[in-house]
Amino acid sequence: MTTVPADPYPFEFAPATTALVIIDMQRDFVELGGFGETLGNDVSLLQSVVPPLQKVLATARAIGMGAIVHTREGHVPDLSDCPPAKLTRGEPSLRIGDPGPKGRILIRGEYGHDIIDDLAPAPGELVIDKPGKGSFHGTTFGAELQARGITSLIVTGVTTEVCVHTTVREANDRGYECLVLSDCTGSYFPEFQKAGLAMIAAQGGIFGWVAPSTALITALAPTSMAPALEGTPS
Repeated sequence: MTTVPADPYPFEFAPATTALVIIDMQRDFVELGGFGETLGNDVSLLQSVVPPLQKVLATARAIGMGAIVHTREGHVPDLSDCPPAKLTRGEPSLRIGDPGPKGRILIRGEYGHDIIDDLAPAPGELVIDKPGKGSFHGTTFGAELQARGITSLIVTGVTTEVCVHTTVREANDRGYECLVLSDCTGSYFPEFQKAGLAMIAAQGGIFGWVAPSTALITALAPTSMAPALEGTPS
């Protein structure tokens, strides 16, 4: 077992039965000109997640973690999997399915829907396309985890209070132990980031554990890997 110092107490897990889950690091959310920016958000707050997450991803690949999973939120072109409660929510300058600078917004197969280049999936890594905020709803995510014998999740990605939180809550109800990396998750709203992380670890870890990525990497990476990880692109 591997132990990571965490809030509210150390997180123990077996890397072979653990999945690194990278949630929705997509161009539409993270890059300039994407859906997130059209809503008036400062995307630099999400871009700050990328350098530490690159190092975590490199570590997970180097040690052969049980699974590496990337998720993408988006919809089929005819929007048949996007209910009105989601499609018409709020007053954005552009809505899901509308033409945007990176193609139709949050539509599967469009440029903006895909994962940013800095965190592109490697061959053999799972990519889960999800129509909702949680990774389990309407997807094969749960079945894929079960097939690989996964019992613990290292959760990263965006946004903390929406898709990350929903996935962690879903996972907790299904019996998965979750460690959320504080600097590898991000929100457009700093106050939501702080509160979202606090909620996860509250009351003795009601939904899971929270730790910085450096604590995880130190626990996982052999000394011989340190120079290589220090050179991970940032």
